Amino acid sequence: MRREIHSWHSPALNKPMEIAVYGHYGFALLLLPTAAADYLEYERFHLIDAISRQINEGKVKVFSINSINSESWLNPHMHPRHKAIRHQQFNDYVFNEVVPFIRNMTSPETQLYTAGASFGALHSANLFFRRPGLISGVIAMSGDYDLSSYTKGYHDQDVYFNSPMQYLPNLSDGHILDKIRRSGHIHIVTGSGDWENPEASRRFSGVLHAKGIPHELDVWGPDIPHDWPTWRKMLPYYLDTRF
Repeated sequence: MRREIHSWHSPALNKPMEIAVYGHYGFALLLLPTAAADYLEYERFHLIDAISRQINEGKVKVFSINSINSESWLNPHMHPRHKAIRHQQFNDYVFNEVVPFIRNMTSPETQLYTAGASFGALHSANLFFRRPGLISGVIAMSGDYDLSSYTKGYHDQDVYFNSPMQYLPNLSDGHILDKIRRSGHIHIVTGSGDWENPEASRRFSGVLHAKGIPHELDVWGPDIPHDWPTWRKMLPYYLDTRF
């Protein structure tokens, strides 16, 4: 498997940010880490190994970036407003730096999808719903799609506009809604086992249904926990059966 590590000083975040690239061809898949993890998390926990066949066959080219959750919502020493500002800077980093990098590493016509597990599921979904013209769809695994779940009671406009559960019900821009509805690849997947929260996925599916947004809600059984073995099953399954 071709593996490359790239890095640059991010203007949006004012720090060096690394990105791991796996593969040589195929549609682009941008992985968002869980919790406070880094760009090699999916490699360390063998999820890259789990999708190595799809990568080696040229079906998908994978891009894995750092999170900055430890500098925002998971940092207990920051003021909540500063956390929200840092989160917005992360969005700017993805939209204005990572996406152009991926385009340069593929082609302007290549479809780009986001994916992530746990906190990464929220980020991957939010990035797609915020910019459906830039990103083509999402595979969100074991997520909670309301950022308020992580903000310990703090709320402002940045929390609202990064919580798909909050802003999608009020989204009225027909142009944006049409882009979302045309995606064909909105996959909300969860287990029902230990530490999973399938009701969060069901609630989010209800929001999407109410807005007329075609999507797939897939609730796996009580033997499927919130853990890496689950995501090592889910992601290759979706790459094989839906793409």
